[in-house]
Parts: sequence; C-alpha cells; structure tokens
Amino acid sequence: MKKKIFIITVLFLILDIITKLLIDFNMNLSHSITIISSFFYLTKVYNYGASWSVLSGYNILLIIITIIMLIILYFYQKKFRENKRNILAFGLLYGGILGNLLNRIVYGYVIDFLDFKIFNYDFPVFNFADTFIVFGLILLIIAIIKKEDEV
Repeated sequence: MKKKIFIITVLFLILDIITKLLIDFNMNLSHSITIISSFFYLTKVYNYGASWSVLSGYNILLIIITIIMLIILYFYQKKFRENKRNILAFGLLYGGILGNLLNRIVYGYVIDFLDFKIFNYDFPVFNFADTFIVFGLILLIIAIIKKEDEV
C-alpha cells in the first residue's frame, strides 16, 4: 500500500505545485479573472494562515503542526484496509498537506486562487491542495463508517 500511496501523493503534489506556479507567475496579487460570472473566479491571494486565515502570522507554528499531523497520519494509515479508496484517500491527504507545507516553508505563505461566490457568499479563496485534503478526509470518513479502519 505504501508504494501506491507514494505514487498518488507525488502526482497530486506535482499537480498542486504546477497550478500554484502558473497562478503565481501569470497573475498579479489580488487580481481576479472571471471564469463563470457571479460564481467562479481565479483570484491570486497569499494566505499567511490556515483555513479562513486562522493563525495568520504564525507560520512556524503552522509548519510544526503540519509536520506533526503528517507523522500522526502516517501511523494512522496502518490501521486501514488496503483498497483503492483508502489508497486514494491517503494519497490525496499527503499530496495536499505537502503542497501547502512546501508553500509555507519556501514562501512563508500559501498561494490560493480558487474563488467561489455561492448564494452571494464569497467563500474564502483556496487551492487544489485544500480540495485534495477535503476529498481525502471525506474518503477516510467513508472508510471509518464502513469499519475499514479496524484491520
């Protein structure tokens, strides 16, 4: 299972890095491009915190917390059955977590660019790494509900 998770992690990490670099090199900070009017935009922002800019300005703390979470996740994965969903779940989680961690270490912030307005609510701007983490967690919750974490 480890080799398969590693391959998926690397693929998602590369996708995250490429999209962030494309945005960073081709857009000005705070610039927005309309993709679907009144719904979806590409907006370049630098997030100095975690989700919703929580702990903004505490980059070292966020790096330490992230590394601790990666270690916990690594040991936690051993409890799960080896199946396609669980392999994908952990690959998504590792790829997303490492993508944002890499940004924090290299730049001191995370590059975000996916900007949605849903029912007049301007959702906080996020990136592919964030979506990988969310989908990975959803897949793990499904595995836990199905008792696939009791190997």
